[in-house]
Amino acid sequence: MNATLRRPRPRKSLGQHFLHDSRVVQRIVDAAELSPDDAVVEIGPGRGVLTRRLVQLSGRVIAVELDPDLCRELSSRLDQPSNLQCVLGDAREIDLPSLVADSPGHAAGQYKVVGNLPYYAANPIIRRTLESSDPPSLALFMVQREVAESMTASPGSMGLLSVATQFYAHARIVCAVPPSAFRPAPKVRSAVVRLDTHRDPAVSVASREEFFEVVRAGFSAPRKQLHNSLGRGLGIKTSIVASVLERAGIDGRRRPATLSLDEWVEVYRAWRKLQEEGGSGG
Repeated sequence: MNATLRRPRPRKSLGQHFLHDSRVVQRIVDAAELSPDDAVVEIGPGRGVLTRRLVQLSGRVIAVELDPDLCRELSSRLDQPSNLQCVLGDAREIDLPSLVADSPGHAAGQYKVVGNLPYYAANPIIRRTLESSDPPSLALFMVQREVAESMTASPGSMGLLSVATQFYAHARIVCAVPPSAFRPAPKVRSAVVRLDTHRDPAVSVASREEFFEVVRAGFSAPRKQLHNSLGRGLGIKTSIVASVLERAGIDGRRRPATLSLDEWVEVYRAWRKLQEEGGSGG
């Protein structure tokens, strides 16, 4: 490392916790299954501990960093690797596919995303990545453990994030990460989750926006029975909710967390069908 570079101090305002545990870094790069043909977008490179391994194993790495000092110093910190580019910006706003569009031999979806995500920005970054018109073939995110568990949950423990994630990708937890793996140590435990994206959503719906409107309505009161939460969320009468759930073959006494992705599709299709028939009055 360039000895003239200062040791960056973490900025609390940016939620910075720098990964330093080499064992966790190795678990991440192993799970990413990198090759010299890969283009990788890294979100939040920080001090470059993970970036160093990414540039060694990948053909090209584009790092997205919100901190201008860290972005400016990243390449020097890693001895100026020729296959590294640091882009100053907010991953909640940047169009990730455009960063790799000019990579040699680039085809749709032929890039990977790796990121140690700030806790406050994790959900919008994950959503933006998965909902992209050209999502990556694979994404690996370091997130708060509870977020990782929600992303990978099975019926019985599912939430809105579970449905949204599994709509677009197969999700699995790679490893748990203790606070001691970071400097400074956060107050919560973390986990690395791997997302293998579907080229098409896991289920077929006429409108993604309408589908998630129904799902959000169902989780508007997640501890209530479905017939209550759905009626509240959609702002419709109890009799209409009962008709929707009957058509979907779903017991309205169930909690929203118990429904599978396929069952949410049935609820959505029943709701859409009722609308088409003009029977969705409030």
